[in-house]
Amino acid sequence: MSPLEALAGDSGASRTSELIVTVTPEALEHLTELRDDEADGEQLGLRLGIASAAGEDFRYDLSFEEFLTAAFDDEVRTHDGLKVIIPGTDLELLTGATLDYTTTQGLVIRNPNKPEAPSVEGLTNDDELSAEIEALVATEVNPALAAHGGFVTYIGHDGEGTAFLTMGGGCHGCSMSKMTMLDGVQTMLVEALPAVERVKDLTDHTTGESPFYS
Repeated sequence: MSPLEALAGDSGASRTSELIVTVTPEALEHLTELRDDEADGEQLGLRLGIASAAGEDFRYDLSFEEFLTAAFDDEVRTHDGLKVIIPGTDLELLTGATLDYTTTQGLVIRNPNKPEAPSVEGLTNDDELSAEIEALVATEVNPALAAHGGFVTYIGHDGEGTAFLTMGGGCHGCSMSKMTMLDGVQTMLVEALPAVERVKDLTDHTTGESPFYS
């Protein structure tokens, strides 16, 4: 079976068998070797969770732990003897991701999902203007940023002409990100939506790990 259907099979805390994450054969071989090097390897499963906060680019926590101690709402899948534990709180954001391994990069997670938007007190994100901004971001802004592996996430607006966004993917930590946000994204929103006069970038670019430009 290739690629391996990660995490399909037995379930510890859950009895469902839907695919959650795909684990490539290379990753499975590497992880199995690491697990077997542990003294109690037969009792261990790989816990794969999201360590980053809402609004931040995804960071992941991978660690071995006893799979019998998985919480009731955790999802446990078994494939070829490797149990993988997905925390219930991270299930939606990890579904469809792929866990791979290369000799140059080590373990790599390719995740088609986007981080949840942070909650900022005082901003509006559920009105007609927000719907218009989100539609423009989805159809115009993000497709333009996709060439750099980046995207923006709409957070809300202050009712005074400022739209607040964050940048992720290849735009997170990019040395050109401020120019992209202020000159590119702002221009697109202001020209299309009279109610938007400016944008504000809430991204902490010091935490970006894989910028397209450096």
